[in-house]
Amino acid sequence: MGKRSLPDSSPQGGPHVPVLLDEVLAAFSPLDGKRIVDGTFGAGGYSRALLQAGASVIAIDRDPSVKPFADALSAEFPDRLTFVPGTFSELDSLAAEHGPIDGVVLDIGVSSMQLDQPERGFSFMREGPLDMRMSGEGESAADLVNGLETEALANLLYAFGEERKSRRIAQFIVAARETAEIQTTTELARIIEKAIGRKPGDAHPATRSFQALRIAVNAEFDQLVEALFAAERLLAEGGRLAVVTFHSLEDRIVKRFFDPDKGGPAQSRHLPQVQTEARRWVEIAKAAKPGEAELSRNPRARSAILRAGLRSDAAARPVRFDGLGVPRVRGSE
Repeated sequence: MGKRSLPDSSPQGGPHVPVLLDEVLAAFSPLDGKRIVDGTFGAGGYSRALLQAGASVIAIDRDPSVKPFADALSAEFPDRLTFVPGTFSELDSLAAEHGPIDGVVLDIGVSSMQLDQPERGFSFMREGPLDMRMSGEGESAADLVNGLETEALANLLYAFGEERKSRRIAQFIVAARETAEIQTTTELARIIEKAIGRKPGDAHPATRSFQALRIAVNAEFDQLVEALFAAERLLAEGGRLAVVTFHSLEDRIVKRFFDPDKGGPAQSRHLPQVQTEARRWVEIAKAAKPGEAELSRNPRARSAILRAGLRSDAAARPVRFDGLGVPRVRGSE
């Protein structure tokens, strides 16, 4: 997973600037002398800003293509940046040997860097292989598109992309692959557009389907949940966690993780409120969104939401998915 970002014209700056940067830095302020885990290093935008503010950073990413960015930043901050390849779902074990950690930042989803590389197959706007694997390993989007039966494919598009016309799209995909396997991003995008049409001014009709396939290929929701609980295990009392998400499904998971009562049964406002369990997170900040100035620089930031909280002294919970609103593909369990 990585960062939605925009090019940085500064010759000394990193190649990308992540969204809600000021708000993320404020969540950890003051940063001088702190040790922060950047669980989604990407092109290093957050890591660079954290380092410039005086923090030490343990950076994690599963995408092998980020290594040149990590090497460059490590050369610039040799004593304060440590890059560890791996998934952020394992961030507690990956960061354990680097001493006490003061904070964790996560920026969920596909990065602009990945979207802008046609050979990665993330974007329906650029011709490329139908891949979408962040790590380069495991099943690709092409495997799913060409291998799933109609019902299973439709259920996947609906659960992970909230695509209301998922069944019609799946039917068109299955019919198209009877002639030949679907191999490229633009080929799939054309099939989806043919299936459900396109109205002027609307988002591209393939947007939700590509989101769903990417999430499935990279097990993004499972990774997110595992990462949240890994951060809870890693951080001691007073540690801070900041998470940036880009669509409602991710944000719902994060919101309920910070405040489990949000996902619990409704309580009558006429009766005393019952707290169902000890608070692992306190001082939970109000959700932050990009302002007009940031949106004018980076339209991709329009759906970004930052949530942050402070670790309490309560023991970490075991990993659990119930109550978080994690989407599941019908019939897969």
